[in-house]
Amino acid sequence: MRKQWTRRASLSASLKIGDHRGHCRTPEEEESYIPFAQDSLVRQWNSMQNMADGKQEKSQIPIQRNKYLLNINVGGKLFQIAYKVLARYPVTRLGKLAVYTDPVKKLQLCDDYLVQKNEYFFDRDPSIFHYIFHFYRSGVLWVMDEMCPSNFVEEIEYWGIHLKYSQRCCRILLEEKRDELSEYLKIEKELEAELEPLESGTQFDGKFLGQFRKMVWNLIENPYSSVPAKIIAVMSSFFVLISIVGMTLSTVEEMKNKTGKMWMEQMEMICAIFFTSEYLMRLISSSSFKNFLRAAFNAIDLVAILPFYIQILFENLDDGDMQYHEELHKVENVSKLGKVLKLIKLMRIFRILKLARHSTGLRAFSFTMRQCYQQVCCLLLFIAMGVFTFSALIHSVEHDVPGTDFTSIPCAWWWAAVSLSTVGYGDTVPDTILGRMVAFVCISFGIILNGMPISILYNKFSDYYAKLKAHEMSQSLQLSRRIRLKERVLRKFSECWRADPRYYR
Repeated sequence: MRKQWTRRASLSASLKIGDHRGHCRTPEEEESYIPFAQDSLVRQWNSMQNMADGKQEKSQIPIQRNKYLLNINVGGKLFQIAYKVLARYPVTRLGKLAVYTDPVKKLQLCDDYLVQKNEYFFDRDPSIFHYIFHFYRSGVLWVMDEMCPSNFVEEIEYWGIHLKYSQRCCRILLEEKRDELSEYLKIEKELEAELEPLESGTQFDGKFLGQFRKMVWNLIENPYSSVPAKIIAVMSSFFVLISIVGMTLSTVEEMKNKTGKMWMEQMEMICAIFFTSEYLMRLISSSSFKNFLRAAFNAIDLVAILPFYIQILFENLDDGDMQYHEELHKVENVSKLGKVLKLIKLMRIFRILKLARHSTGLRAFSFTMRQCYQQVCCLLLFIAMGVFTFSALIHSVEHDVPGTDFTSIPCAWWWAAVSLSTVGYGDTVPDTILGRMVAFVCISFGIILNGMPISILYNKFSDYYAKLKAHEMSQSLQLSRRIRLKERVLRKFSECWRADPRYYR
């Protein structure tokens, strides 16, 4: 009686997975069976096998040739498809394999061909080929959610099947997953570029004073390269804070006396000398002067030190005579020079942006704003629309009230902006019932508007901050390990010296 073979559940009744001898394997066959995923253990497919092995295999396995079925071996799994089914799609790879009569052209379509078994071998993923096989049987290409969209698209392009054969719902989901994946990879690439320094140490090889410039570059740009580099990074942040505190105290009345001014000027001079030295070290260690000028952080460093030197220049000009000022600046009053000097002093506030170089939170915030600029611009557009709309409404219902502050639409802009932001200073309020109703609608719209982008910005900011912090912790851990290694080496040396008898002589 013929032995009944058990079959695995498949997508179609004619789908045969595995070899054509069935799925009931002996223990010896189970030991020799290797899954497709273990690529490093799969024996290389070779059609030019040993003739002795071929004779033995020929005596054990009869040659099965069917002129109606095409034997396809995909990654070690056998599939049989009718020629007439494949001929319905002649532009696909398998359709060409079924239509072509030239053996040379057929061999160009597959990876290998086994003459004894009449099988065309393809070194592709058999799990995705199940869906390809189902497409030839049903004419519909199904897409599953658990599959990688890039891998699936790559496979169907290899088999020559267009995505238009899939259902519209599957095609929409696949396109959405591909867009999400591409956006994720783009953000990851930009985040890696944010984590990496602008230049690497290998760029100094073969250049003038390459080793010295590389040492200075690691000292300034890479705070996790050594302990002195970390100390310089901490000192940079410390001097920024000292400079901001000094600028703040210089506006206090009690500090405007002669002694206070002297201390503030000395503090400003020390901070300016440190910032100048830091900027010159970065300039010297830069491998490309053009890239150095284009960097945003370097521009911030330049703005941080320019006010000090411009202030010194203007003060020296102020000591000259009035005629010199009139010829040089063509002004009638030296007081205008004082206004310019105050504006230049105010530029020192930009020194606080130097903290972004060593602050993970500020870098994450800056990166979030760059990635979410479309949402931020859309929010600003909605706010502008709300300000113009509600200022016009409040003016139309309040302009007839005696003593009202809404005398014109531009005068109502401030009230609309304050109400949309839900701050509500109370300096300008409507008096009529209609005006209060407009104010209620304006405040409600502002609450809804402000709550829309908060979740998007917060989620992205927390994600970027976690990744930047993880990278910073890994760099810090490597530095701490190097420090502990030095401590252990020194401790071992001290123990060896103490163990030496000559140490006590």
